[in-house]
Amino acid sequence: MSSGAAQSAVEKDRNWNFTVNVLDNMFYALAISLVSQETIMPLLVSRLTDSPIAVGMIQAIFSLSFLLPQLLVANHAQGLRRKLPFVLLLSGLLQRLPYPLIGLALLLFAVEAPGLALALFFIGIAAAALGGGVVTPAWFTMIGKVIPVRRRGIFFGLADGGGLLMGVVGAYFVGRILDAVDYPGNFTLLFLIAGAPLAISWFALSLTREPASDDITQAVPLRHYFRRLPAVLRAHGNYRRFLVGYALLSLSMMSVSFFIILANLRFELSGADIGLINAIFIGSQALMRLLFGWLGDRWGHKRNLALSAASMALAAVIALNSTSLLGLLPAFIFLACAISCDSVSRLNIVLEFATPAEQPTFIGLTNTLIAPFTFAGPILAGWLAATIDINALFIASLICGLIGGALLFWWVREPRHTSPALKSMGKRE
Repeated sequence: MSSGAAQSAVEKDRNWNFTVNVLDNMFYALAISLVSQETIMPLLVSRLTDSPIAVGMIQAIFSLSFLLPQLLVANHAQGLRRKLPFVLLLSGLLQRLPYPLIGLALLLFAVEAPGLALALFFIGIAAAALGGGVVTPAWFTMIGKVIPVRRRGIFFGLADGGGLLMGVVGAYFVGRILDAVDYPGNFTLLFLIAGAPLAISWFALSLTREPASDDITQAVPLRHYFRRLPAVLRAHGNYRRFLVGYALLSLSMMSVSFFIILANLRFELSGADIGLINAIFIGSQALMRLLFGWLGDRWGHKRNLALSAASMALAAVIALNSTSLLGLLPAFIFLACAISCDSVSRLNIVLEFATPAEQPTFIGLTNTLIAPFTFAGPILAGWLAATIDINALFIASLICGLIGGALLFWWVREPRHTSPALKSMGKRE
């Protein structure tokens, strides 16, 4: 298909693709909110083991499994004229299926063999994250093809925010299930229920109308592909500065899994308390993803990421000083702000550093270079909690957030003003 015909097809199906991909993301967000990595998973792991490092491993394993494969896959993805078949296969088998399987593993082993249940849980989230990481360069490039640049922020805000608004209702039932159903049946049920919206999201994704692309870069042998990556970094100074600032933002998120652990240690949470925290956390994300999606479209994604780092720092300050559950709740609101800004803007800004043909490589390169920081941060947090105390990890998170936010705000230029992606389209949207 010629570039003109492809552009015409994109315009014709723009509203359809916007709708079905919003539904995909919305139901996926709903499913993940039921087994939240920030609230439900840490509490589950704390029931299976008393190791703080194991709690940190949730975020570390998920991040490493999600980020590291992307550079290997980006070379293949940028040579695909249509990304959707590749995305559908792996997002179904790897990214979604492990969650109900984790529920089954908990049902069988959580009481009789908690160590085995913990190992299977980690294998499950690693597989799900690996699936997400493998498809991300192709999926995000497909989204960049079918969703215009100035609708991407509101697209992700509406998609994720809508799912999280549904998750606020789900949070009520999460609290009820945690209180009414004995362990481990309560956690088992949450993971099994999550399978239903995951299936709906996959079906919505399958309805995407993606035209074949002529503007592709043929896959090359991996040794040649890796040899040219240093040249990509040398040629893009602003992109290098972004990577430095974002690495510190990633380190500031070392504390994400420990806010709920801190709350439980200090205030001995009931199921109703957990449901309330989950509802506030998810509801805040829903509203903020809509807001920052809209703002990202208008003021650029750099400011969103700087705000993400500042919000992590503020959440850490509140965690360090809270003396009641009510006083700690604002920390979950700022945590939601940090995660929302990051989710909306992290990959959207990367698209603006590159031409369409380069975008899979830039996405894979970004995530692979950031992976060591996202992996090491939560493990460092667990080590600090185990060897010093839990406050030490929040102090480290605070310092990284302040420095990372300052670098992103003052050192990195907004790439949209000199966007290769817009230049390649003659500045058309």
